[in-house]
Amino acid sequence: MAEFTFYTVAMSRGQIARWALHEAGADYEHVVFDWATRPENFKGINPMNKVPTLVHHHGGHDHIVTEAAAICHYLAETHPQAGLLPDEHERAAYFRWLFFAAGPLEQAVIAKAMNWEVPPERSGMAGFGSLDLTLGACHDWLSQNDFAAGSRFTMADVYFGSQFIWGLRFGSIEERPAFKAYVERITSRPKCVEAVAVDQKLINDAAESS
Repeated sequence: MAEFTFYTVAMSRGQIARWALHEAGADYEHVVFDWATRPENFKGINPMNKVPTLVHHHGGHDHIVTEAAAICHYLAETHPQAGLLPDEHERAAYFRWLFFAAGPLEQAVIAKAMNWEVPPERSGMAGFGSLDLTLGACHDWLSQNDFAAGSRFTMADVYFGSQFIWGLRFGSIEERPAFKAYVERITSRPKCVEAVAVDQKLINDAAESS
């Protein structure tokens, strides 16, 4: 048995977790399904019935990790040899942008996509203010720094960066030079290319068999 079992749908946020698995060099096997054919036992693993979900078989126990951002950091911690954790000077930015992406940025992008209008007087209650504010904060940082934690790639970039990969691809985030350059830096990484190829093959195979 592999050390990790990874439950995913090929065209989903599971792509983020797969990239993290490859960057960490984790020993994993995957259970791939589509939204209509989730295994009967999956709700017992994740009551939210959503992907990605990671099960770590460790020390005679199964440890379940859900939420893509949490999976990313968990893999960085369990694979310190991969060099994806922040050093003491990078830690503040690492956690800032990891959680900013998982909170305000993703909420703002989804709210815009769903046409949810937040009245200006309630923008503080929404937590993200507005899409313009969240993208402005990201743009300011990426105009001065190559990566989420500063000058080098860390696991925070897998999650933070994925928001921009998907956002620019589907038009939910406006293209700005700093965003485009950032996406080019991170998607050229061999482990990113490797992970994307796995999911793309699964997507292609599913299309051919349908």
